Amino acid sequence: MKRLILTAFATLAAALGAEPFRTDVFTTGDQGYAMFRIPGLTVTPKGALLAYAEGRKSSSSDWADIDIVVRRSEDGGATWSDLKAIGKLAATPAQNPAAARLGRPASHITYNNPVAFADRKKGLVHFIYCVEYMRAFYLRSDDDGRTFSAPVEITSTFDQFQKDYAWKVFATGPGHGIQLRNGRLLVPVWLSTSETNPHKPSVAATIYSDDHGKTWKRGDIAVPSQGEVVDPSETVAVQLASGRVMLNARTISPRHRRVVLTSKDGATKWSAPRFQQELVEPICFGSLVRHSGKKLLFVNPDNLLKAGLEGAPGQSRDRRNLTIRLSEDDGETWKTQRVIDPGWTAYADLNTSPDGAIYVLYERGEPDPARLRIASLTLVHFPLAWVRAGSRPKP
Repeated sequence: MKRLILTAFATLAAALGAEPFRTDVFTTGDQGYAMFRIPGLTVTPKGALLAYAEGRKSSSSDWADIDIVVRRSEDGGATWSDLKAIGKLAATPAQNPAAARLGRPASHITYNNPVAFADRKKGLVHFIYCVEYMRAFYLRSDDDGRTFSAPVEITSTFDQFQKDYAWKVFATGPGHGIQLRNGRLLVPVWLSTSETNPHKPSVAATIYSDDHGKTWKRGDIAVPSQGEVVDPSETVAVQLASGRVMLNARTISPRHRRVVLTSKDGATKWSAPRFQQELVEPICFGSLVRHSGKKLLFVNPDNLLKAGLEGAPGQSRDRRNLTIRLSEDDGETWKTQRVIDPGWTAYADLNTSPDGAIYVLYERGEPDPARLRIASLTLVHFPLAWVRAGSRPKP
């Protein structure tokens, strides 16, 4: 009943032009965590929402002492289960040598980059995450995300990349993975050979499973760092109406546009990367999902200014003005956009429910005009009509 009420509210809000439903899912200070970052969002076939993130215990650093945390909702985000940490290993894992060089205490272990997605087999949810940016683990839930199995290590899948790319760190996603129409499970990943700056140099690829998560294999290097495509990293995937798989990647290219490419199977024979002119790149994670038919949705901070000025090419811009964009031709063009939050905003993950409702879980900043500090991971919920009521960018 609550879910029906929320859906009706969101539809009415769209018709009236009002703001859609919002709620804070993870708030700085909850259960003693210094900050929550790197949100992910999955909607199961039964309509349950799984919100997950990094719970950073003592600082905002990517290499802090971090837990993977999750909450679950059965009423469209109106109420949530208690926060819980999942995927903890029985024995304290070794640190990545890169972390040791940063002077981090040996007892501080980074659990990072959670990626989840629901299987079409109702009740089955897949969950992958990293430890110390150098090991990967797989969990599964057979009860619609209420509980998860013990972690199974799948680092050997990433070891297969070493002969082509001698990584020192790697990460999954972040955000959510996808299941193709033939049943294949697919997760974008990025790898870096750096021992000092994890995001560069870097390349992007995918890993996949054809047996519902029992075993995993590597795909080809999908997005190399070459030419104007500089240091691709955090990447999202979507299956198009045609059946091809599209990747949408973050880079530090001076062109400050998202990079897209496609493959027939999501693992091999990728097309040459091209820049999507309508999708700006402030150098931040962005999320992509197929809504229905040829309709795609993309969300990221739509801003190319740094402190109100034009920034240097290839350098980060201020993360603010979170915007959702709609394509109705399988990502060829993006003609409609609407601002979700004009303030300080950063990473956001996007998903849809079986009834077509749209959910975005995003990093919302504190109202500090000078800088971004994450205050909460906030969920916003609205129908497609709310997006369509937005504006068309100027040519």
